[in-house]
Amino acid sequence: MADNVTLTIDGKAVSVPKGTLIVEAAKTIQNDIPVFCYHPKLAPVGMCRMCLVEIGRVQKDRATGQPVLDDAGQPKVAYGPKLETACTTPVEEGMVVVGASSKVTEARDDILEFLLTSHPLDCPVCDKGGECPLQNLTLAHGPGQSRFLFDEKQRLAKRVPLGDLIYLDRERCIQCARCVRFQDEVVDDHVLSFFERGRRMEIITFSEPGFDSKFSGNTTDICPVGALTTTDFRFGARPWELNNAASICTECPVGCNTTLNTRREAAAGGQTVIKRVLPRQNEQVNEIWLCDKGRFGHHFAGSPDRLTTPLVRQGGELKEATWDEALKLAGEKLKAAGAGLIGLAGDRASNEDLFNFRQVVSGLGGRAVLNSRMGGGEQVQEVGVGVGTNFSAMGKGTAILVIASDLEEEAPIWWLRVKQAAERGATLIVANGRATKTDRAAAYQMRYPYGHEVGTVLNMLVTGSSEAADAFAKAENAVILFGHEGLDLAGSSALAQACANLLIATNHYGRPNNGLIAVWPHSNTMGAWDMGLRPEAGVLPRGQATWIMAADPVGDGVISAADLRAAGFVVVQELFRTATAEAADVVLPAAAWAEREGSYTNGERRVQRFYPAVTAKGKPDYQIVAEIGARVGVSVPQHAAAVMRAIAEAVPAYAQVSYPALAQVTAQWPDVGGRDPYYGGTAYENKQGLGAQTPTTAERGGTVAAHKLTAPAPVEGNGLTLVPTTVLYDRGTTFRRALLMHSHVLLPYVELNPADAARLNIQDGDQVTVTVNGRTASVAARVSGRAPAGVALMPSDLGPAVPAAAVSATIQKG
Repeated sequence: MADNVTLTIDGKAVSVPKGTLIVEAAKTIQNDIPVFCYHPKLAPVGMCRMCLVEIGRVQKDRATGQPVLDDAGQPKVAYGPKLETACTTPVEEGMVVVGASSKVTEARDDILEFLLTSHPLDCPVCDKGGECPLQNLTLAHGPGQSRFLFDEKQRLAKRVPLGDLIYLDRERCIQCARCVRFQDEVVDDHVLSFFERGRRMEIITFSEPGFDSKFSGNTTDICPVGALTTTDFRFGARPWELNNAASICTECPVGCNTTLNTRREAAAGGQTVIKRVLPRQNEQVNEIWLCDKGRFGHHFAGSPDRLTTPLVRQGGELKEATWDEALKLAGEKLKAAGAGLIGLAGDRASNEDLFNFRQVVSGLGGRAVLNSRMGGGEQVQEVGVGVGTNFSAMGKGTAILVIASDLEEEAPIWWLRVKQAAERGATLIVANGRATKTDRAAAYQMRYPYGHEVGTVLNMLVTGSSEAADAFAKAENAVILFGHEGLDLAGSSALAQACANLLIATNHYGRPNNGLIAVWPHSNTMGAWDMGLRPEAGVLPRGQATWIMAADPVGDGVISAADLRAAGFVVVQELFRTATAEAADVVLPAAAWAEREGSYTNGERRVQRFYPAVTAKGKPDYQIVAEIGARVGVSVPQHAAAVMRAIAEAVPAYAQVSYPALAQVTAQWPDVGGRDPYYGGTAYENKQGLGAQTPTTAERGGTVAAHKLTAPAPVEGNGLTLVPTTVLYDRGTTFRRALLMHSHVLLPYVELNPADAARLNIQDGDQVTVTVNGRTASVAARVSGRAPAGVALMPSDLGPAVPAAAVSATIQKG
């Protein structure tokens, strides 16, 4: 409290930390000073002047610096001759702020009248109507009538595509610069700017393609007027017509909290559909932000390609069947397989799905396997980041190591939060075989030849080996985020152990803001490990029966359809008729995440609950598994909450996890999503649950120890080193059905260094043949400086199957 100062705002005393802005101090006592340009996540600029207030300061003796006292012994307060902006002025001891005087009221009236002189009168058709700060503040503080002539209003373009996802109405823009500042300050994508001056000032984009940012949708949330709208929601519905359901993003391991806005529509046959996805505040996970994949990728749930009826193979063809027929056949065949049963589960399934799946497969004597090519789950369970970890609390005194991961492509919100931690003073160390966007914020950049990831970390165990190693060892807190770029299951497992060894050696585990984070490939990979599933190197279904849930090994190139069919009877639970489903004997339609309830565990081991928002087209996977289990004599719960209770009993780390616990909330700051959308934007207040972090083995008092490691052999061969990479906009099972995003999904390509391309006589855009271990693929060539010399970068999720680990490859033109 020593650093607190006490002031009075509209007659009410308030104590806040020194340096707090007046607008924030007022917020703590529910005094909502109106703002347009100010946003709690952006640097204050005082552009709109809507927050003008009268400020009185304690008079001080110039000689002594002590307060001047009046006859009653109280400090004298002198008011300035002019109003001041509450959004840029820090509080002072004894300050008196007046926001309800006639002088302030007149000023706010004038500001609104000036804004409205160039603003169109189209509230009845504006998408922002009903949640519009300008509309609300005009009603609360505006003049009620205009002295400006309608014919003299500024006429500007009303449908300007900044990109294919965001439209700009230039007449509605009030030049608050929130969108420009967000792109510059928060996400470091300098793609928007002001053009012209005065009443002709307008927002422009100068990137190619337009508004080239993975976070563009956030600008529509924080825009205080209807100037920025999203392509999929523009003129789609009015805010008061929408229902909302709390959910969790399924696109990456961050686990962003979202709100699904829904409405029944005649165009959908009277069904409830998702109209838009908005962020739900969780300051420990995604704050109030979403990446564009999470915001716009939801459209797969409403795809006409969804499976809605069970399919059974008859006469060599899949034909529609009843649920009873399909479940009966599946149960008979799976039970008959016994120990010959292979269960393959995907890591986009929920905790409840995965737990039930493993229980039933194991109960039949079979083997349940995780469909993943990344290891390290055991190390995260042992020395993962401590309970209470929050990137927002990281700054000076914290070291963050990011290795083998392109964070912006793999976990965009983590990239954003790691960058901001570095801006607050955290020491960011980036280790990779190539440059990534994370390098921009790094204090140290470590380059290694692909195949030397483990050795790079082990070298950091040697005192004095590098400045980066010393900075990491000496830091008060340290976190490691490891990925799997260029690594297969064995390589990523070894890297995870090397990282764990480093954390143990430097005593950076077992407490908040210290430990290990895996940049997993999917939303619930961590949960799959916690539910007891493990990936197996080169696992191909070989048994009397194969049961596949939420995975597409045929589409991923892990196994051919012919080999899968030859392996025995195949049962598939899926949303779509994937390549794997086409090879099955029984196909059972699953419900999408938006159609059911359940939980995911994100990369920071935070278990989070999601709720049903729309009508289900299939059954939840946990329910399908339970119904099969009932037919084969293996009983598991059929309701989500009951499954979670069973998980809490069976998994020590989840002992305190329950649906009521996951639904608990506490007050968050800044206070976003409340009664004043002008302050924080349209992000939702979190009323449905902040989730719960599971404790690590170390935190539960278990023993953790470093393990001796031998660095994997480097890549050998005479060709280029082909490195599998990850791109955010992929051709995965679900995202490829989000038609709105198709223009962002690239065709398959391989990226070459200019020197290598010149040596091979390859030009940018040429069609080339990539040969690895006798297998060939024809893709386009991209020539840039992103690929190091001797290395070819090829996304693993855009088309042709790419080896999991870096490997020698031959690339030829034609």
